[in-house]
Amino acid sequence: MRRLRALLLIAALVCTGLTAPRTAAADAPAPVGYEAENALISQGVVEADHSGFTGTGFVNYDNATGGYVEFTVDVAQAGKSALALRFANGTSSDRPMNISVNGVAVAENVSFPSTGAWSTWRTSRVTTTLNAGANTVRATATTANGGPNLDSLTVGDDTGATDWSVALVESTMARHSPGQIGGWSYPVGLYLYGQYLTYQRTHDARYLSYIKSYVDRFVDSSGNIGQSFNNLDSMQAGRLLVIMHHETGQARYGTAAKKIRDRLKSYPRTSDGGFWHATSSSRAHQLWADGVYMVSPFLVEYGREFGDSTYGQDEAAKQIAVYGSHLQVDSGLLKHAYDESRNASWSDPDTGLAPEHWCRAVGWYSMATVNVLDALPAAHPRRDQLLTILRKLAAGLERYQDPATGRWFQVIDEGSRPDNWTETSCSSMFSFALSRAAQQGYVDAHYADVARRGYDGVLAKISLGGDGRTQLTDISIGTNVGNYAYYINRTRATNDFHGLGAFLIMNEQLGARQRR
Repeated sequence: MRRLRALLLIAALVCTGLTAPRTAAADAPAPVGYEAENALISQGVVEADHSGFTGTGFVNYDNATGGYVEFTVDVAQAGKSALALRFANGTSSDRPMNISVNGVAVAENVSFPSTGAWSTWRTSRVTTTLNAGANTVRATATTANGGPNLDSLTVGDDTGATDWSVALVESTMARHSPGQIGGWSYPVGLYLYGQYLTYQRTHDARYLSYIKSYVDRFVDSSGNIGQSFNNLDSMQAGRLLVIMHHETGQARYGTAAKKIRDRLKSYPRTSDGGFWHATSSSRAHQLWADGVYMVSPFLVEYGREFGDSTYGQDEAAKQIAVYGSHLQVDSGLLKHAYDESRNASWSDPDTGLAPEHWCRAVGWYSMATVNVLDALPAAHPRRDQLLTILRKLAAGLERYQDPATGRWFQVIDEGSRPDNWTETSCSSMFSFALSRAAQQGYVDAHYADVARRGYDGVLAKISLGGDGRTQLTDISIGTNVGNYAYYINRTRATNDFHGLGAFLIMNEQLGARQRR
């Protein structure tokens, strides 16, 4: 089997063309179109002076913030639907808009980029849930430039319509070659792990060959890898080494992966055995919630692949437990970090804890806990301890889920503050973790509904741009430990690898799994 996989990899290396995202079956409900000139218009006028529009005209937004076009949309039954807004933007600047349904924002600052000319029309697409009967769909300009020229809205059932994993992978491979996607890092490692999950379902050998080409930049024919592994972040992409050994059978990948396993023998720990986030003086004695994901899934996967499961399971479960014992508070949420030495500027002198619950740090921890539980035998001595931690965390996540969008806030427990914002990568992580945990019986079955609300909320953040490629928005860039203002002011990026990888992991659990 490994020989066959290797041959498929070689064959796929010569395939560079992109495939179109998979679409729904031919019997899916037909989409329905609504012309903008027939909608409710505020701060805009109907015009017909540029060619290519449908109907009798289009809406030209005023150059002002807050102008909108509001459609009344009728659907036969409640459910998830795609909203496709046809537009033209002849300027060089993006003209983002907020999309709301029935008065509730479902997608913020959706990109309506330049189309090159006012007579060149493109489609921006979001996914949301519509009620049975009449719904209002409003597209509101968010900058002083106003909105683009808006031609129409097309509404269609989106169940299975776009394979978002395939669309995202195809888009990312088109944007970045394996040689240019970035160095050895955990964000790229996370994304490529999500791409591997997509490969496992689709069996598109190009996806696996892309990962191999990336890994081969760092691993030579003898298994040497130029990494010192002096921080946990550098270990996350080690999962790709295990994957490549599993898929190809080449010993060099196992040799490279063993360097991480051996490094952990002397890696510094807190007094109760938690791996420091990094060996540098600025990270000494510190546990960051992020860290368990950087090393624990690797440990259980390495153990399974190389006959080292006793150590892998025991060490991974210990890390989850030690980190949880310090970071988890009564609400069920985890603080971002803990400093045993109390020397860090952010460290509380009594508890050693960081001040805030940063969402992605908790997201990393939630995914790691589920991954490790999936690997532990039923009789493992730490299993009940991990289940208790996860159940407490799940209750906290349900309590702080944004009821309007289904997503979670950048600072999880401060959703009422007006400058806080819902973040896409952590919302993906929580949706995955809660869905998988409910599926496996780790938490009560009702958390599947919590996960589904989160999933629908994240889908509102992904769309197809004018170039046909995916746009995933509102992703926090890489982040240190800080206070509330620090987290809130982090850049809200589009197509950042933290979000792309988390989205793929979530979508393969909640969305694409239904296609199998």
